Amino acid sequence: MNLFLDTSALFALLDQDDDNHERAARAWKQLIENGARLITSNYILVETVALLQSRLEMDAVRVFQTEMLPAVHIEHASADLHRLGMVSLLSAGKRKLNLVDCAGFEIMRQMGLNHVFTFDSHFRSQGFDTLP
Repeated sequence: MNLFLDTSALFALLDQDDDNHERAARAWKQLIENGARLITSNYILVETVALLQSRLEMDAVRVFQTEMLPAVHIEHASADLHRLGMVSLLSAGKRKLNLVDCAGFEIMRQMGLNHVFTFDSHFRSQGFDTLP
C-alpha cells in the first residue's frame, strides 16, 4: 500500500502526551510491518520539524530525522504544485485549512494516492481514506 503521511500523525507518534499517540504508534507499527510505501512532502517535513522543535524540543527532531525519516519517501513540491496548492487554499477560503494541507492534497492526487495517515479531518473532506 502507498500511503501519504501528514504532520498530525507524525507529531502524534513522537509526542507521548498527544491524545492520538497510542493509535498512531499502533498504526505506524502495522504500516512498517506490512511494508507500506510511506510518502510525504517537504512541506510536511518543514511543518513537522517546526512543531516538534517548538513543542517537544530538539531530541524529538533528532528521533524524527534518524529513526522515522529513513523509512519515508519525500516528494518535493515544484513551483507548479505550490501554485496549485495556493489556488486550492484561496478557493476554499477556510481559515483552519493551510497551504501545507492543500499542497498535500495536490501531491496525493498527482501520485494517485488514496490513503493518508492523519488525524486531520480536512483529508477526509477531500475524499481521501484516512488511517488509523
